[in-house]
Amino acid sequence: MAGSTSKTVHEIFHSMEYGPASASSTATAQAWLDHHSRSLGLFIDGKFVRPADRLICSLTDSKGGVVCSTVSAEDGDVSQCASSADGGYKTWSSLTCTQRSNILLRLVSVLGLHGQCVSELCELCEASCSLSSLIRLLQFYSSWAQLRDHLISNWSPVGVVVVVSSDDCSLYSLMLKVLPALAMGNSVVVVPGRSAAPPALLLAHLFTTAGLPAGALNVLTGSDVTLGAKVAQNSNVSYVTYSGNKQDGSVLCKATAGVGVPVSVSSCIGATCPFIVFESADINSAVDEVIQAAFKKKSELRWLLCVQESVAESVVTRLKLRMAGMKCVALRGDADRILVDAAVQEAKQQGATLVQSCVPPPSGAQYPPTVLCGAAPSSPFVVSPPPGPLLPVMTFRSNSEAVVLGNHSPHGHAASIWTEDLTLALETAKSLLVGSVWVNSSSVFDPCLPVSGHKDSSSCTDGGQEGLYQFLRPSFSSSPCSHSSPVSMDYSKFGTEASQAVIPDSSDLASPPPSYLHFVGGKACKSVSGSSVAVQAPGGGSVLAFCPEGGRKDVRNAVEAAIKVQPGWMKRSPCARAQSLYTLAKGLEAKRAEAVTSVSAQTGVSLAEAEEEVELSVARLRVWATYCDKVQGESLPMPQSGTALSVPEALGVIGIVLPDKSPLLSMVTLLGAAVAFGNAVVIVPSRKHPLPALTFVQVLQSSELPAGLVNIITGRPDQLTVAIANHSVIKAVWYWGSTEGCQYLQYTCTSPLKTLWLHRHKDEDGTDWTQSHPSLLEDTWRKAVQWKSVWIPTA
Repeated sequence: MAGSTSKTVHEIFHSMEYGPASASSTATAQAWLDHHSRSLGLFIDGKFVRPADRLICSLTDSKGGVVCSTVSAEDGDVSQCASSADGGYKTWSSLTCTQRSNILLRLVSVLGLHGQCVSELCELCEASCSLSSLIRLLQFYSSWAQLRDHLISNWSPVGVVVVVSSDDCSLYSLMLKVLPALAMGNSVVVVPGRSAAPPALLLAHLFTTAGLPAGALNVLTGSDVTLGAKVAQNSNVSYVTYSGNKQDGSVLCKATAGVGVPVSVSSCIGATCPFIVFESADINSAVDEVIQAAFKKKSELRWLLCVQESVAESVVTRLKLRMAGMKCVALRGDADRILVDAAVQEAKQQGATLVQSCVPPPSGAQYPPTVLCGAAPSSPFVVSPPPGPLLPVMTFRSNSEAVVLGNHSPHGHAASIWTEDLTLALETAKSLLVGSVWVNSSSVFDPCLPVSGHKDSSSCTDGGQEGLYQFLRPSFSSSPCSHSSPVSMDYSKFGTEASQAVIPDSSDLASPPPSYLHFVGGKACKSVSGSSVAVQAPGGGSVLAFCPEGGRKDVRNAVEAAIKVQPGWMKRSPCARAQSLYTLAKGLEAKRAEAVTSVSAQTGVSLAEAEEEVELSVARLRVWATYCDKVQGESLPMPQSGTALSVPEALGVIGIVLPDKSPLLSMVTLLGAAVAFGNAVVIVPSRKHPLPALTFVQVLQSSELPAGLVNIITGRPDQLTVAIANHSVIKAVWYWGSTEGCQYLQYTCTSPLKTLWLHRHKDEDGTDWTQSHPSLLEDTWRKAVQWKSVWIPTA
């Protein structure tokens, strides 16, 4: 046992138990806790603060003993902290890049002096994070702090960043957001979960002793993640980012809906990850690694073993041999034991075969390593395994079937592939809908690798250069964000107001206005409802045209058309996509006269101004055509032996609700960015100015874009926004609209998780679509891609 001195080194080697810990390493953390009377306060403005009359939360270890207690911050503490963070931001951001880099590098020396205390405190609180990984994070982001103005020009820090984590989130996942935010010049308010709270408080104190200005890093502790929502409501806060389990992330998004602050989510806890073993793999190494990953490592991930049929029996036999004699694994509590027992009983009822290292104890928060053979892909314990040492096993025959099994989970965090065939490994890695792929390895984490969970795992990118941009604001933007108070609204009734659509009756008109149609699946079609609405000239003038009034079924049909064509479009070469966009630009130029007339008549601008907008639209399409083969991945330098690849991928289907301003130019800017990088789009034109988008349909019909790649539906924005938000296939929503619409999307788009890019009408003047500013274009294309990292080790 740890701390024992009665065994020799030879005995410890054969028993594989922990050796005796030195008294100094054990006492360091205990002494720090004793110095604070084992009751930790808040860290605000560079010092510890312990306000009176606050709710106390106790932190216990795996054996039930109390490690320490923390206080729950209240409204007064939040205001004080936000004010301190605002002052800290002004001081920290005013430093030069070199000065900020030197301070972060100085932290490496400080951690070297106090490393034992940090490591011991992480172990006591079960907030897994090794000292070496913390040092690696500091070294990596200190260099990016130095290079910010050289390699990330035209961007500036967002301001005060709030970093929130759930109770079960590791310290590493927390610091993976804190350090890049600091490196880019932001101040940070950390709202950690219970397990990471004591180490976060200690690190904040150490950061201050290293020279970090007071207020640049503050720590608020509380009873749950809703404290993060309270901090977000302060007018000094510019951005909120979350790391942890999906449930708490959903609570945070709903609680911050309507405050006008962007919120990103990384659901890194409890994600189901496929562990795929092909017949060409080194079976012994694969079995050894899966046992380490599933049963021995304290990991935030849960594994699903997928084995090729030809080697399935061999893999199971080796699993039995490796598991023999393994001890029970400690669970977090009795509640987890109930979930594990229920999953095992369900597996037995479905005919699964159990392989266990020993007999489960009748009760208690422990359970033996268990392999569930013959699991069905649709079983709940396969799709979302409970927390505990359970490893479902499924078999596949072909490579394509392995990809289907790997993509069956709603999570898209990571995957491990085992094969000696590099071509097979890369093809499988490309087809899996996950953010990280490890070849012949698992759980390789390094800050240079971008972590961009796909599907329901993330709405942002952490790590690497790509992860820095969530903490930066493009310089074309006039202000970081505009706060507002949440609107009192019934989310179930949003977008359900009675339609004011009319059936066009132009029999009394000498020259009846034209009636437009939707553009779905590559052809013009009527609305499912069959109704239309009159579009009037500016100032309530004459009727210019009749537009169809779309609804939920129209959006459904558009998404079905988009999802059929998007995978094939994404697989096209960048040169082929570029050629299609060049053809689209050429088609718009051929329809210049019609486009100019439409823009002028709809918006009321002069023909010269309309001509300029059309000219800029043609140029913008050509710009996106040139981007197609310019944004590519790269090979990343890793401290370990091997090769790491960072690859941009399409999001999938994007729903776009267009702004009123510059209706044609804004549409081609957003449409071009989306399709250039392999996405399909469902576009809702401006309710006020729909005709330029509908005129553009003629250009789309004569273009080389696949039918269904671009779909245009007119109608009431609120009703169509509801349909887009509730469609499970749509991955991202780009929205220009009402304050209520923004709030509805933030509240609703949590399950499944969608990437949101929200703009309120009253803030729209901040975007000048006529400017070809580098940061405007870069910000737009970065919203259209997600990143995948592939780690390939070498001997």
